[in-house]
Amino acid sequence: MVTRPHFVLASASPRRLDLLSQIGVVPDAIVPADIDETPLKSERPRAYAHRIAAEKAAKVIAAHSGSVILAGDTVVAVGQRILPKTECEDSARKCLKLLSGRRHKVISGISLVDTAGQQKTTTVMSDVIFSRLHERDVDLYIKSGEWEGKAGGYAIQGLAAAWIRQIGGSYSNIVGLPLFEVSGWLENEGLFPGNSRIQY
Repeated sequence: MVTRPHFVLASASPRRLDLLSQIGVVPDAIVPADIDETPLKSERPRAYAHRIAAEKAAKVIAAHSGSVILAGDTVVAVGQRILPKTECEDSARKCLKLLSGRRHKVISGISLVDTAGQQKTTTVMSDVIFSRLHERDVDLYIKSGEWEGKAGGYAIQGLAAAWIRQIGGSYSNIVGLPLFEVSGWLENEGLFPGNSRIQY
């Protein structure tokens, strides 16, 4: 009899937990990784997302050897500029005004450590095009509080969905975890429900 491995999600994000639940996966433990997430000098968005996801997984595996560890980090970028996770109204307003009427990229780094301690990390990128935002749009969104702690100051699964003209790539990636890639990894580790992707 094959024993299902212990699965740890190295993230406190409720969005990542909800996304895993959407595909029938429930972590055995949630262990947020406490690391310095300051971008390095001249670090590009994709390299940053890759590095942070890898460092989060590596930090958690130190205390959970023998488990499968999944970590992720999501970055909103305009060109090569990494937008912050907004913690104040002023920061959120600046992000929203920058995104108004423009195309931007949402990049998720995902990293998995298997039961043998082997780590793999990759990035997934999606494109998002915002409509032009009026001042009243920004004011109402600020009042909603949805921007708090969000990369780029918005959440696509909330009120901001009304501003999205077009997306390219994975929707779940924009929410916070690219489920196509993650489900494949978890299947390989015996963690995907039924241990087989749905076939049509």
